[in-house]
Amino acid sequence: MSVQVRSEPVTGTLTARLGDTLRRAIAAGQFPPGSKLPSEARLSETHGVSRTVVREAIAALRADRLVEARQGAGVFVLETSPTPPSALLSLQDIDPARVSSTIELLELRTAVEVEAAGLAALRRSPAQEEVIIERHYAVRACLNAGVSSAEADFALHLAIAEATNNPRFREFLAMIGQNVIPRAALRKDDTEVDQRAYITMLDNEHNDIVVAISNGDEEGARDAMRRHLRGSQARYRALLREQRKPVR
Repeated sequence: MSVQVRSEPVTGTLTARLGDTLRRAIAAGQFPPGSKLPSEARLSETHGVSRTVVREAIAALRADRLVEARQGAGVFVLETSPTPPSALLSLQDIDPARVSSTIELLELRTAVEVEAAGLAALRRSPAQEEVIIERHYAVRACLNAGVSSAEADFALHLAIAEATNNPRFREFLAMIGQNVIPRAALRKDDTEVDQRAYITMLDNEHNDIVVAISNGDEEGARDAMRRHLRGSQARYRALLREQRKPVR
């Protein structure tokens, strides 16, 4: 059984850390399909967390269709259905060397993630909101440190998708994989000022999305995500035009 384990920043919440611990246990076969998870009280005692944290972690596993709660019986591990190889390969067949391929993916993301942002603003739990904010700060830390933010950026978008509490949004992004986050649209000859302006703009776009979700602003979240992804499209189209200029 293949179970995706999300990377977690050091400052991750107790809920997210417990959720990832349980995911690893399921992936390792400690809790095989059909088996029952320990009781809420036992998990609380074993991991040194409150029952509220346990409930939130189990809710995240349920959203990912890893477990199901059966009334009066407990929480049981589900059998995962593998993604059809043809569908997986077609969505992951992204050539990072082709700017046009990145634009195609950005258009698809826009259709899905604008709605995800609006639903996240309406449906996010306090724990999910906290994870989104932490993921945003993790991206900012990478940008400020001058290191690749692709992994942290992907984690932010996954957290927003998860906060829709519709597992299909997260499954869609997870199926595409980290290719969902394109390389920075920066040219090798960009000045330090150009690069800093780009980083600031990217951080501001993320901040607008996160603030709207945190405020429960459904339309504001949709608008902010749309601006972010369409802005990325515009930047890559400009890069495509530059690459296709005839050499004189």
